[in-house]
Amino acid sequence: MARSGSSTSRALQLLELLQSAEIRTVPELAERLGVDERTVRRTVQRLVDMEVPIESVRGRYGGYRLAGGRGVSPLMLTDEEAVAVFLGLSEAQSTSGSPDVAAQIALAKIRRSLPAASLERIEAVIDAAALNQSRLDVPDAGILLTVSDALRSRRPLELRYRNVEETPSRRTVHPLDLLVHAGRWYLDAFDVERAEDRTFRVDRIRSARTLPGVLSTPVSRAERPRLVDRFAGADYRWHIRLRIQATVPQIRAHLPESVAMVESIEDAPGWHRLSIRAKRLDWLPAVIAGLGDHAVIVDEPEDLRNLLHATATRMLRIARGADTAPPVAD
Repeated sequence: MARSGSSTSRALQLLELLQSAEIRTVPELAERLGVDERTVRRTVQRLVDMEVPIESVRGRYGGYRLAGGRGVSPLMLTDEEAVAVFLGLSEAQSTSGSPDVAAQIALAKIRRSLPAASLERIEAVIDAAALNQSRLDVPDAGILLTVSDALRSRRPLELRYRNVEETPSRRTVHPLDLLVHAGRWYLDAFDVERAEDRTFRVDRIRSARTLPGVLSTPVSRAERPRLVDRFAGADYRWHIRLRIQATVPQIRAHLPESVAMVESIEDAPGWHRLSIRAKRLDWLPAVIAGLGDHAVIVDEPEDLRNLLHATATRMLRIARGADTAPPVAD
């Protein structure tokens, strides 16, 4: 049976195992640590002598557990758990009206306690999150670390992925960047099978593993189109072109960068031309109505003009009380 390093290392590993489960049996601990059961009992006694609150539980499903309601030091975290704690506390800070001193101290303590190798892995993920200013939707921490590691080491990745229609696929990709936009994580990568750059939502990645080989140095982020521009220019069914008499901030309040490309019209002061790629048209009448008194001209498609006309006709019918209504009981 393989030995599990020094007695100190073994004690810390055992403590981590106890912190990650309600109870651990002696055979389970022996298997996980790679030692015999006698060594497990000696290691537990050593921790008890150090005033770590470990309880012995008798019976068929007995073993060892940490006593409830008492602090345990040191707190052992895997890299994945540390990422989850860091991002959770950082997200709480970004959405709070004022900085939480306790959260800042907790983050600093965890950062100081991590080994250098773990901290390097984790900070690569945290640096990507730091660019985001909105509420962050945190995906699986293990997948985030795997993707981040592949980026740092320039290794290819194999992904099991589900798209927006929940269609599963297996992809081999060359990772280019890990980005955060509008609270979501995205992997920018070259899809080997499709021979094109693709953007994958990290929360839709079901598993990720690195593959052998080292990739060439990727094109820098500054040299690639911005993520929001790629979203706005996606190859969707409908290509909508509008002209709006409004300022850019007024337009952006309804149509963010990831939805519409905006450019000024030189010979028409105050007017802007918008280009939108969309899978559907049904959401646009409400957005255009939300622009209020700002003049809007639909250049294309004709289907959008017809939809606006049909929507306006229905709204007028409702306003006049002309819609068919069920009879009212006396």
